[in-house]
Amino acid sequence: MTNPDSTTAAGWRFDNSYARLPAFFYSKIPFNPVGAPKLAVLNVRLAESLGLSEEALRSEAGLAVLAGNAAPEGAEPLAQAYAGHQFGHLTMLGDGRALLLGEHLSPDGRRRDIQLKGSGRTPYSRGGDGRAALGPMLREYAISEAMHGLGIPTTRSLAVVATGEPVFREDELPGAILTRVAASHIRVGTFQYAAGAGGADQVRVLADYTMQRHDPEIEHGDYLSFLKAVVGRQAALIAKWQLVGFVHGVMNTDNMAIGGETIDYGPCAFLDAYDPSTVFSSIDANGRYAYNQQPRIAAWNLARFAETLLPLLHKDEERAVALAEREISAFPQLFEAEWLAGMRAKLGLPGEASEDEALAQDLLELMETHRADYTNTFASLAVGATEQGALFESDAFASWHGRWRARIGDTDDAAAEAQRLMTRSNPAAIARNHRVEEALEAAVERGDYGVLNRLVEALRDPFAYAPAQAEFAEPPHPSCGRYRTFCGT
Repeated sequence: MTNPDSTTAAGWRFDNSYARLPAFFYSKIPFNPVGAPKLAVLNVRLAESLGLSEEALRSEAGLAVLAGNAAPEGAEPLAQAYAGHQFGHLTMLGDGRALLLGEHLSPDGRRRDIQLKGSGRTPYSRGGDGRAALGPMLREYAISEAMHGLGIPTTRSLAVVATGEPVFREDELPGAILTRVAASHIRVGTFQYAAGAGGADQVRVLADYTMQRHDPEIEHGDYLSFLKAVVGRQAALIAKWQLVGFVHGVMNTDNMAIGGETIDYGPCAFLDAYDPSTVFSSIDANGRYAYNQQPRIAAWNLARFAETLLPLLHKDEERAVALAEREISAFPQLFEAEWLAGMRAKLGLPGEASEDEALAQDLLELMETHRADYTNTFASLAVGATEQGALFESDAFASWHGRWRARIGDTDDAAAEAQRLMTRSNPAAIARNHRVEEALEAAVERGDYGVLNRLVEALRDPFAYAPAQAEFAEPPHPSCGRYRTFCGT
């Protein structure tokens, strides 16, 4: 057993509870060293919050850990097993290019998974090389930091290490390893794996472990409350995605974390012009994971999770199904409540009124008609800058604007309070797709990380409305055309 008080020069403090589960849930594997690692990015703020030494992480020994060439004291490296519905088709998966070093205990007592992504082949690689390319790893770092700045639960990136070795996809690309930090990597797909390959006994082991880790307040054996908690977390998370115009792009069940964090930043992006049917992923030909489909897919994924818990909910199968259906059917209402509360804040509306949902939906319809920029429309309302643009110049918007001002109230105090609420709820800048691509091109093609660093810094406080954020608020030029993303695997 790992000593939870063990430390290293970097400050690692591991206590690996997942490694104490039955070996059914993982495979212990050796490292796949790389020959010429070089630190590309170190997230100093995250390191400090984890109680880690920047100097030690930048040292030769620290780099060896981040590159997957050496294990820190107390780590118990393993690759996790899981399954997943990928575009609706169930597949056996697992960490095909990742290694969980273990669970680090930060100074605030929180337990965080430390995972190396792109660390090489595992028993779950399915013929792949287990490696990752530099561009997608830098992309995950930038967008996960942007999501954290927006206040959205997310995995984060501690570091990106260039391996000095190529990876081969459509082209030869520079390789990299990302150090991902997460509340856990337990997924809906982990439960699907337990149910399919192990049965009710293994599901019970996993559920008991996960409840202790994420929902310790729930009484042991109360699996219905556990299901309810997971549904509630996902309703809140997806509502936050919708409110900032985030499109995940690959909502397979292996990419839904039980702890309620956003995980896997492959083919993700943010809306520019508001179109609810927007799809960014190059492989999502039928729009399964389009922006407006995300709540529905989340409910579908949760139904798959509930199916794994049926033997634990009640010994009578019909009764178990009824209990599960009750919790899953609550998702739309929970999501709508979270979304509407967030939309009231984005519009600066005091209290609650029956017309609020119609007020929000009517604005979104006008935005869609005029192809108005999603983020900038709300930011402009927040600061009162509605003088330009086809949307703001339309008669329909003038009518809507009158309704909105009447709802806020006609006093100076009411207007000031609305503005305070709106600037706290509407980002001035997001991880614009074209800005992310510019930063990645500079870093990968020219070795210039200045563009990426400035972008990340601007997005760490997206509600600052600072002059330095202005360049990152500009939408892409129409000549940029339709944006497409790729998963990078």
